[in-house]
Amino acid sequence: MYFCTMKMNGKKVAFHTLGCKLNFSETSTIARDFEKNNYQQVEFSQAADVYVINTCSVTQNADKECKYWVKQALRSNPDAFVVVVGCYAQLKPEEIARLDGVDLVLGATEKFKITDYLNDLTKKDLGEVHSCEINQADFYVGSYSIGDRTRAFLKVQDGCDYKCTYCTIPLARGISRSDTLENVVANARQIAEKGAKEIVLTGVNIGDYGKGEFGNKKHANTFLELIQTLDEVEGVDRFRISSIEPNLLKDEIIEFVSSSEKFVPHFHIPLQSGSNDILKRMRRRYLRELYAERVNKIKSLIPHCCIGVDVIVGFPGETEEHFLETYNFINQLEVSYLHVFTYSERDNTPAAEMDGVVDMGIRKKRNKMLRVLSAKKRRAFYESQLGTERTVLFEDNFKDGFILGHTENYVKVKTHWNPELVNVKQRIRLTHIDEDGSVRFEEPSPVTIFA
Repeated sequence: MYFCTMKMNGKKVAFHTLGCKLNFSETSTIARDFEKNNYQQVEFSQAADVYVINTCSVTQNADKECKYWVKQALRSNPDAFVVVVGCYAQLKPEEIARLDGVDLVLGATEKFKITDYLNDLTKKDLGEVHSCEINQADFYVGSYSIGDRTRAFLKVQDGCDYKCTYCTIPLARGISRSDTLENVVANARQIAEKGAKEIVLTGVNIGDYGKGEFGNKKHANTFLELIQTLDEVEGVDRFRISSIEPNLLKDEIIEFVSSSEKFVPHFHIPLQSGSNDILKRMRRRYLRELYAERVNKIKSLIPHCCIGVDVIVGFPGETEEHFLETYNFINQLEVSYLHVFTYSERDNTPAAEMDGVVDMGIRKKRNKMLRVLSAKKRRAFYESQLGTERTVLFEDNFKDGFILGHTENYVKVKTHWNPELVNVKQRIRLTHIDEDGSVRFEEPSPVTIFA
């Protein structure tokens, strides 16, 4: 989660973001617009005149979280003007408008124009809604965020043309569309000027990068051309690719990353299920055989690469046999960690109408089994890296007297707190795994520090 706060004519605004890295990047862009209008940022826990909540709606929990943060805003200032934007706001604006304390709900095309709606901050009995039909969300707004001095999230693509049966994102964000190559490069340079050393490329379906606005399906540029161009941007030490679909992760992309000095050896590839039967019910655009090919290709070229996996348990029709197919498939794959999601029914999706509903208790049991498997996979990956030399980028992250950082291949490391290490790259040798799962290290002699 991301907290930030910002004065128009002595007024204060606070932000809270739910959900993905893409939301973080957009919240930062919205915040910069407030700053231009002379608002002052304050922490979300402090009294503000305006609270902006950027929502997610991937799961039912995200919806509940939105309601919780509205209450938290009013606890800080009962007279505050509360604005809700984001995916949940696009999908169910009227529902949110009826929540006690909500004054303004903005949909997918309106959220980047919040300050235009703030001429009157009088509390309302019923929230005011400004929301478009999702087919009108066909233009692109570039965004990036810098959560700390180390890492930035750079949005390169929005929307999705895929029709996965469980997903509401196309309903919340519209068609697939992308920023121009020139704008992405310009944003990357701005981030570099602000001092961040790592940029994470983000979007809804970034492998589909290159599609134009207003329904233009032609790719002006490919994702491969995008990363080849960004590789030449000066001032950025690292680029990290966020989640990319296996059918769009082409050999050429893997080969380029394997030889790049800036694009790090880390891929996050959604699987969702290791059963071809369930993949077909989900309308995914690949089968497990292709997924295994992608993992094997990566490991053949980049043996030390970290590979993350998204997986959904309890999808309608998922029998015990289907789940064991998934478990055994992942267990045999040379992957590094899992993000496990328990399927939840979402309105207006085909999956919500499917038969074969899985009992919630069984869904939770399967989730726990895969989370245990994830811990084993991460441990095995970390153990495989012991004794090797890596480059860690330390973050502005103080925890129990330690400073944390990540290696290029996403091994989390820690050492005793030293503020001089923040946003510094250092060559280290990984030595042992601590009780909390992070890796401790020793510095090679001589120590190499990259300012």
